[in-house]
Parts: sequence; structure tokens; C-alpha cells
Amino acid sequence: MDSDHAPPPDAAERRAIRPVICYDPATLPDAGLPALRAARDAARLVHETLVPPREGRCFTVPAGHFFAIVSVDGPQVGDLNLWSAADPRERFYSGKTRALHGTHLTTGDRMWSSFPHLRPMATIIRDTLDWYGIDEYGGSVHDVIGTRCDPYTHRLLSGADYHHCCHSNLTRALAAHLGVPPHEAEPLVHDVLNVFMCTGFTRDTGQYFMKASPVRPGDRIEFFAEIDLIGGLSACPGGDCSTEHSSDTAACYPLLVQVYAPPSAPQGWSPPRSSDYRWP
Repeated sequence: MDSDHAPPPDAAERRAIRPVICYDPATLPDAGLPALRAARDAARLVHETLVPPREGRCFTVPAGHFFAIVSVDGPQVGDLNLWSAADPRERFYSGKTRALHGTHLTTGDRMWSSFPHLRPMATIIRDTLDWYGIDEYGGSVHDVIGTRCDPYTHRLLSGADYHHCCHSNLTRALAAHLGVPPHEAEPLVHDVLNVFMCTGFTRDTGQYFMKASPVRPGDRIEFFAEIDLIGGLSACPGGDCSTEHSSDTAACYPLLVQVYAPPSAPQGWSPPRSSDYRWP
């Protein structure tokens, strides 16, 4: 969009001011990654959930266990929601996670829960796509900037209805898991971790973009469950998101969720408490 106003005389000086990082990640509690990895290496597979293309499924992970999202058959991105199994009103807070860790997550980053809890729900312990980094377009993998494809925006932009958007898939999956109608589950569905999705912002217009995911069969991202979790995963109708989403034209593939139980709790770990902040 062209500007309506001429730049002031000190425009260059204003633009040259150095940025300040809002939240220093060095002050966050240590995730204890070596102990988590040691426990994961000793863990055994106890459950698998296959998420079909253009569908969603829920799964449960007890605190102190691990779960992995695995690419199978072909390149596919997934939209991940997390809820506290004790109270699903406590859910993943993508905006605060983004403010604490950045626009894209990888090994050592954590998924934080909503207010008033603000505690780690899951910690990423391994990511086979950590080699990707940030590409020449500013794109990277596993974003917490996109909201999730949804039928409301689809109708706004196209005038058509599509019922296998990730929002729809997650709503149906959570409704089935909780045994409630979709309209009761829908308010609990929230902004996601876009697993395996490659995204960024254009440098000239600041628009959110997607590009073909670098994920290939066998790639995986592994998490440690810090609290008892309900997970919801949608195998996005955009496939690898190289062309479009919310349609039946993209090649789509399943995603596999694996849950692992360690023989004992990771050394030095205890479930995180909700925030100690109290209103005066």
C-alpha cells in the first residue's frame, strides 16, 4: 500500500533505531534437555494414532511421557492443539509462545499454556528438520504465526463452504474425544503449532506466506509432556502447503502420532505448577 504521507525530515534516523528483544529467553526456566533426552532414549512405544489425510484425531499423553509426530507416506503438514487433560480450558497459547521463543519452534523450545496458568505444556526434545534454519525468503519450519485454516475465512474469501479445514477437523476430533457436540468443543479449539509447515513473512509487504514443506517420510518432531495432555492433530488439507490449503486438490498424506513411556521420570523433573502470580 502506498503511503498517504511524505516522510518527515528525520525519517532515516527514526528507522535506524536498533530493535530491542521484548523477552529475554535466557531468563526462562531451564528445560533440562539432556535429562529429557536420556529418558526418551530409554522409553518404550506404548500407543500410536494414525491421523488420516484431511482429518483430525485426538490422543492423550500422561505427564512425564513423550510423543512424536512422524511424517509417513509423503510430505504433509499438521496443525497441533494441546489442552490440559485436567481442564481443557487451559490450552496452548501460541501468541505468548511466539513472544518467548520466536516465530518458529525447534529443539529446546516449549509450548506454553494460556493465562492464568502460563506454564510449559510440552518441550520439544528433537526435530529432524532443525537443519533447515531460515531460508533466503525468511521462511522456516514449525510456525506459531499462522492461526489454522478455517471454514469461516474460507467462506469470507471464496464464498464457498469447506468442511475439512484444520479448525473443523480439530473441532470434530475434540468433540468426539470429550463426548460433546461440536458447538461445545469449538470454543476450545485454538491457534496452533503448524508442524512441518514452512512459512514466513514477505519482506516487502509483511504478508504471511507458505511454501513447500521440506518434510519427508521419516522426519519427526518429538515432545516431552510436562503435564497431562490431550493433543489434537489435523493432517492439513493443503498437504505440503506448496500451492493452496482448504481444498481437495492437494496431495495429502497421513501423519503418525507415537506415545512413549519412560521407565522412570527424567532426572530432576517435576510437573510445572501454574503461575504464582496473584491479583492484589
